[in-house]
Amino acid sequence: MIKKTVTTYSPATIKTLSQKCKTLTQFKQLHAHLIKSHLHNNPIAIGPLLDVAATSFFSYAQLIFQHLRFRNTFIYNTMIRGYLHNNSPVFAVLCYTEMLRFGFVANNYTFPPLIKACLCLNVANARLIGCSVHGHVLKLGFAGDRFVGSSLIEFYSTGFEVCSARKVFDEMPVKDVVVWTGLIDGYGKIGDVYNARMLFDEMPERTVISWSAIMAGYSRVSEFEEVVSLFATMQELGIEPNESVLVTVVTACAHLGALAQGLWVHSYAKRRNLDSNPILATALVDMYSKCGYPDLALSVFDTISVKDTGAWNAIISGLAMNGEALKSLELLNRMALVKIQPSEATFVAILAACTHTKLVKEGVELFDQMDRVYGVKPQFEHHACVVDLFARSGMLEEAVTFAEKKMGGFCEGDANVWGALLSACRSYGNVEIGNKVWRKLVDIKVVDYGVYVMCYNMFKEAGWKQEAEEVRNMILESGKKKTPGCSVIEVDGVVKEFVSGENGQPWSTEVCKMLVSLFNVARIVELK
Repeated sequence: MIKKTVTTYSPATIKTLSQKCKTLTQFKQLHAHLIKSHLHNNPIAIGPLLDVAATSFFSYAQLIFQHLRFRNTFIYNTMIRGYLHNNSPVFAVLCYTEMLRFGFVANNYTFPPLIKACLCLNVANARLIGCSVHGHVLKLGFAGDRFVGSSLIEFYSTGFEVCSARKVFDEMPVKDVVVWTGLIDGYGKIGDVYNARMLFDEMPERTVISWSAIMAGYSRVSEFEEVVSLFATMQELGIEPNESVLVTVVTACAHLGALAQGLWVHSYAKRRNLDSNPILATALVDMYSKCGYPDLALSVFDTISVKDTGAWNAIISGLAMNGEALKSLELLNRMALVKIQPSEATFVAILAACTHTKLVKEGVELFDQMDRVYGVKPQFEHHACVVDLFARSGMLEEAVTFAEKKMGGFCEGDANVWGALLSACRSYGNVEIGNKVWRKLVDIKVVDYGVYVMCYNMFKEAGWKQEAEEVRNMILESGKKKTPGCSVIEVDGVVKEFVSGENGQPWSTEVCKMLVSLFNVARIVELK
């Protein structure tokens, strides 16, 4: 078959035939024909064959390469790309050094995969190797090539050296949309959304990937309102979002509690047949859970064909945060049956759910099973949940005993745990234990504003005036202030955040007037 097909030996013909090979046997037949035709050592003839083998039959490509007596730059470029494609970045770099040792000169096609290989290196001097390659790029005059420049920008951005990435960007004479987007993504990774947005606004043209990069940047720094705003702008401009954009928007909706916007995105994904994407589906599960709709979260979870760890963790955590502790425990057992490993966050969520539903027995049993049954070693957060579980159930002595035996007692950085314990002492009127916890916290100087106020209220309500006054004086001397609270409301798909004490917004006066009117109406109703 091969003999009849190959009538000419042009590179294009050989590459076309190579691409049609579905099995290694067919590929070997084509190679055998080139050997019989005495073309197996001709780089021009063997190059197209090696090019296909490098990404399809790499082990065989290595054998071909090893037995080649004559090579050229194209051959080496092909192998560098092949090593990268097969997750062997070290060999890709070694292949490049061999190429230089034998006197071959790199070209613009050499560097993009080589720089990517430097990015994937898991060795101590990976950055130095990458910088050396950059030096070769400058020496050979390829700094202006947009593919090489884009690779360098990615290399420096991934290593959080955005200043170096910006220098590469500024020195490029011609910048395409990929180069612009790469630097925007770089700024986004370090949380510098200001410079990322400036670049985004300056871009001569944008793709959906550009929109995805800037939105991901805002999401990383928790500016979720801006994510939703950018998505609305995309819709106005008629730009069709991809799956990555939808995931970012759904995540933003989850944090903002913007259910209406999240429902719209879900509906849009269904219309575009994108809802089967497991990452997007997992984000939807998380969004519905955080918006207080566990049933909708469960219905989305059931549609996921291949449920990975992220999906299971999302639904278990989602049910747990909505007080469905028993359901989350049931799903945890199902997860174990299908051999999916739960994460540390999964157990934090379930233990927190047990705390709020006062399932002490179930919570303690789960804690004891974490390492023994599920292979997850309990961390500080899990111990803290058990302390909170005992405390909120009124088992204060057990909470203190557990903290001292399992957590090593009171140590720096545990303010949240002891704050929860103090809260329980206040709720159950156990001032003696509360005072003991307070004194230890003062000794190790782990006291935040919330703990001060908690103790003051506890002592005051118990009639311990001297201790209450002591705490009050400590608050005044420390100059600590409460972090302002905030709330979020969604009206007609637009999300607004209100911060306690904020008067700088143009609508603040109007809102205050409306609140006064509502209070007056409430008083009139009371009088009637």
